[in-house]
This record gives sequence, structure tokens and C-alpha cells, in this order.
Amino acid sequence: MDKTVSGTVEMTAAMAISGTIGWFVVVSGQPVLDVVFWRCVFGAATLLVVCAGMGLLRGAVTLRLLALAALGGVAIVCNWLLLFLSYSRASISISTAVYNTQPFMLVGLGAIFFSERLTVNKLAWLAIAFAGMLLIVLAQPGAAGLNAYSGSDYLAGILMALGAAFFYAVAAVITKKLAGTPPHLIALIQVCVGIVMLAPFAHLSQLPATVGSWAILVTVGVVHTGLMYILLYGAIQKLPTALTGSLSFIYPIVAIMVDYVAFGHRLQLTQIGGAAAILIAAAGMNLGWQLWKPKRVSAQAESSS
Repeated sequence: MDKTVSGTVEMTAAMAISGTIGWFVVVSGQPVLDVVFWRCVFGAATLLVVCAGMGLLRGAVTLRLLALAALGGVAIVCNWLLLFLSYSRASISISTAVYNTQPFMLVGLGAIFFSERLTVNKLAWLAIAFAGMLLIVLAQPGAAGLNAYSGSDYLAGILMALGAAFFYAVAAVITKKLAGTPPHLIALIQVCVGIVMLAPFAHLSQLPATVGSWAILVTVGVVHTGLMYILLYGAIQKLPTALTGSLSFIYPIVAIMVDYVAFGHRLQLTQIGGAAAILIAAAGMNLGWQLWKPKRVSAQAESSS
């Protein structure tokens, strides 16, 4: 199979899997902290097998690699906790839309830590995303099938989704420092850190009582973590950045569809407008769309001046 075709299939599958995780988190009936803990446990087991099979465990693991990957693991775990907590407060659809402000968090961190230039075009996309955020925040969540989401809980859910996006951006910045390190090994270290972080707080004396609950937790760990990472990293290695960025928007689309089909959550017009503004702005930022082209002075004009 052609490399681009196989990469597209892998990226599409990875994003579709990611888009369904909200349903598994909600229907699990387990505390969010426990869901994340078991996600780390079963994800680590899956990634351990993969890393061993790829021979990644035989290489030298430096203290710097462990320290940076562990720090990234703390950020990833915080990311998962906040995102999952936001689902019950602002709905899967709204949380996912707000969570897609990640590119702007990355731009901000890049400007601070890597002295990356903030162009007028990037600031324009940021303004559009901010306008979308305002539309979502000012909406009346108690209507249009979202009766369970209202008031301070709704705002708290939005803030949690923003926090999740921030920690994802932090993890991405740290991962940049680990260029050349096999991504599967980084992911393994991160979920192992998650196990250590959450074990003291997980309700290990009150384990899930049904096979169905365990099946959901295993799925979140094996499929939504282990398999998803394998597919995602496999696709990233095969696809150009622009195509990877385009296919990444399958995730929010699937998540919004799942929220509607499974839970009947219909967004209001203002919420749809806000979500669309954020996703379009994120696409523009990721794919380098130009809202306008800067004026260029011709060589003749320069020479005659």
C-alpha cells in the first residue's frame, strides 16, 4: 500500500478513536480520576509490549530523557483529568471545541520559550478563536437539549477544557525537546508516570463490580491509548504536516456527532457558531492559511528608490 494512503488510513482511524473517548468516559460510571488511572495502567501494558517488540527497551535511557518525559507525563495526565472532568460540566461537544484552542496555546508558549515570531496572520486567527470562545461562554446552555449544563458548572467546564488544552501544549513543547527519541517510548514513560501520580488517589479498594465497567476501562487503555498512539505516530511518520493537520479535525467532528447521537446534546446556534469559529481558526493556524497576503515590494520598485 502507498505510504500516503496507509498513513491517511492510520491517521483517520486514530482521530476517529479519539473522538469516541468521551462516550466511554461518561458511560463508564467511574470517577474521572479512576478512569485516567486505569487508562494509564492498560495503556502502559499495551505500549510496553509494543516497545519491547520494536526493541526500544534495549537502548540507553538517559536521565535527561526520563526527566523530560516524566515532566511531559505530568502534563498529559493533567490534560486528561481536566478534559474528562469538563465533559460532565460543559458537554462533550463544547469541551472538545474549546479543547481545540491547543494551537494557540502552542503559539503562545513558542513565543515565550522559543522566541517564535507572532505574525499578524496568527494574531488574526487567535482573535477569531477568541470570538468563538465568547460566543460559547455567553450562550445559554440550559436550552437546546443541554439542560444538564448550566450556570457555574458550565463555565467551570469551559475553564477545565482550556486548562486541558494548555497542559497538552506544555506536553507538546516538552516533547520538542526530545526530538529523535522514539515516540512510543516517550508515551510509555508518560503513562507510567501517570500510574505513579494517581495510584495514591485511585479508589483501589472499590474496584468496578461489573464486567462491562472493566471492558470500558480496558478499551480506554488499550484502544484509546495504546492503539491510538501507535496509529497516530505511524501516520505522522508517513504524512506531510499539512495533511496530518487536516485529518486531525476528524477528532472534534466525531466527538460532536457522538455527543449528539449518544446523548442527544444539540448545540444552540451561538454555540455552533462559536465552535465553528474555534475549529476554523485552529485549522487556519495548523495549516498556515493566509487571511491576506502581505504586500511585497517589487525588485524594480526597490531598485528605483
